[in-house]
Amino acid sequence: MSVLNQFIICLTGMPGAGKSTVATFLQSKGFHLITMGDVIREKAVENNLPMDDKSLGDLMKNLRKHHGNEVVARLVMEKIKKLENANFIVVDGIRSYEEYLVLKNIGFVKLLAIHASSSIRYDHIKLRDRSDTPSNHEKFLQRDEREMSVGISKAIALADESISNNDLSLIELKNHVEVIIKKWSDEYNSRKQKNILTT
Repeated sequence: MSVLNQFIICLTGMPGAGKSTVATFLQSKGFHLITMGDVIREKAVENNLPMDDKSLGDLMKNLRKHHGNEVVARLVMEKIKKLENANFIVVDGIRSYEEYLVLKNIGFVKLLAIHASSSIRYDHIKLRDRSDTPSNHEKFLQRDEREMSVGISKAIALADESISNNDLSLIELKNHVEVIIKKWSDEYNSRKQKNILTT
């Protein structure tokens, strides 16, 4: 199957905004999930690095410094190219618009931004059970600064669609996602049909 036939949704947003919740929901709808943070964690394992927030953040910055801002997206792209039987893919964790542009070249790709206030995001993050969860509010703010330094603001600002997740229940969040995915799915199917008719 040509990778150009794949429908890829990229998720962006600050830590704790609700990206993983949306990604898990899309996974339940049949999307194959690729998490950009997992790509970083795989590299950490390869280099025998600890899995704490600072080490992973430093690794992310070093990879970008030595291999370009799109390095993680290129690694994700290689994973996508191996998914010959996956028509629908969600990529969780776009951190720069440049990463999105790399992936945009390989299929029908849309960028969805999830917004939430700093206080709500911190509350969400405190509930996580992950080794890279910031241990206090200061480290949470440091993580925000690191995310901003790699260009996430531009990715959020230029997203195809966005959802404000400040006051939404889980059901309401899922409903918002459903509406957006329905619109994009219709566009994807229309373009796919036109390609069939012209080939």
